[in-house]
Amino acid sequence: MPKILIVGGGYAGFYTAWKLEKHLRKGEAEVTMVDPLPYMTYQPFLPEVAAGEIEARHVVVGHRRHLKRTNVVTAKVTGIDHSRKVATITPTLGDPWEMEYDQIVVTAGAVSRTFPIPGIADNAIGLKTIEEAVAIRDRILSNFDKAANLPPGPEKERLLTVVVVGGGFAGIEAFAELRALASSLVEQYPSISFEETHFHLIEAMGRIMPEVSLKTSEWVLKSLAKRGAFVHLDTQVQGAVDGNVELSTGETIPTDLIVWTAGVMANPTVVRGGDLPVEERGRIRARADLRVGTAEEFVEGAWAAGDVAAVPDLSGGGVGGYCVPNAQHAVRQAKLLAKNLVAVLRGELPKEYLHKNLGAVAGLGLYNGVFQSGNFALKGFIAWCAHRGYHGLAMPSWERKWRVIGDWWHNLWLGRDNVSLLAVQNPRYVFEEFAARPRPVQPEAASAPAAKAAAPKAKAPATAAK
Repeated sequence: MPKILIVGGGYAGFYTAWKLEKHLRKGEAEVTMVDPLPYMTYQPFLPEVAAGEIEARHVVVGHRRHLKRTNVVTAKVTGIDHSRKVATITPTLGDPWEMEYDQIVVTAGAVSRTFPIPGIADNAIGLKTIEEAVAIRDRILSNFDKAANLPPGPEKERLLTVVVVGGGFAGIEAFAELRALASSLVEQYPSISFEETHFHLIEAMGRIMPEVSLKTSEWVLKSLAKRGAFVHLDTQVQGAVDGNVELSTGETIPTDLIVWTAGVMANPTVVRGGDLPVEERGRIRARADLRVGTAEEFVEGAWAAGDVAAVPDLSGGGVGGYCVPNAQHAVRQAKLLAKNLVAVLRGELPKEYLHKNLGAVAGLGLYNGVFQSGNFALKGFIAWCAHRGYHGLAMPSWERKWRVIGDWWHNLWLGRDNVSLLAVQNPRYVFEEFAARPRPVQPEAASAPAAKAAAPKAKAPATAAK
């Protein structure tokens, strides 16, 4: 039985395994998926998780629950030796081992791309994982609790200041959702005024959201300005040390929360740990049929899709001729990859990936959004409905869809669940504070047994003399 190894369980990896289960006949192939996390994260919902609009667990899809015929291995792939068709699997506990395969599918995704700016690595946080979204939400809520007890001044405003770096879709959505969250919190804290909350977005380019038209992006800027948000264009971050964000314009912004959304890069652990061909931007080189290789030749038994792969965009709309790294491409590539892989196993020819971008949609806080498809654009409430409608349908499995829709329905009538669970990152703090511990040995008590032990030894010579 051919062995298929899927490296990564994100969008592309999960959907590849999901569709392989559908297309493969019983006993036709053995599928194994390896990922260090036991779930797939639906990343377009991370800004809403950070803003307290969706429960965190509802935007992740458990691998073992939804993949019934796939061997799920919770570990990392730290090496790929395709010349021997062997991958090195490294678990959290235990020794690494080698796994043989006949077909390998590399869908390891992307990670946040940063630059060697002083303080960023130590003080900023990304928005690529569910854990980061929860941490951002809890930090904002906890900072409001702290600031409510402080008198007006620099320290109070520092706690109430948020800086988001990156003006792409991910950055704008996070920025707008967090601004909306803070605005709703002000109503619950009488000692905090709206004017004491500050939100700054830093973008190195001269515009935001390059995925939409200039006119639409300008409308987004005006919408954010009305809600008290500041956008710094043509500006770069030069430092983020000791809670002070230094900008190329000479400004310094004191803050307690820096969210980094300025781009992504292919997972370096998988790309650098293998012998598959890599293009100049650090992605695995793939063909339009999703096999690894070039248009002239392909690598037998190797496939790639999603953010980790450089897949040619045959529609002509890609940047540099390649598909942009987003969920829309990752999901559709994975579905075709599963079909192509099965076709090759059966001696058939694979098909090429061709998908014209349907448009871009973004949520900008409750009841506000933007949608762009070609020259057609929607703004405001209608676009917000389109945003939720599209992503609600795109969420994998009806079980997950109903959980997300349930959160939206409850929040419509009950409002946001604005409770910080920051202490969950140190869950034993109460137990440790009050736990009974053995009393330390007292010096007097320790010397008494020593004295008794020495006493008989002193009398021993006298007794012997008698």
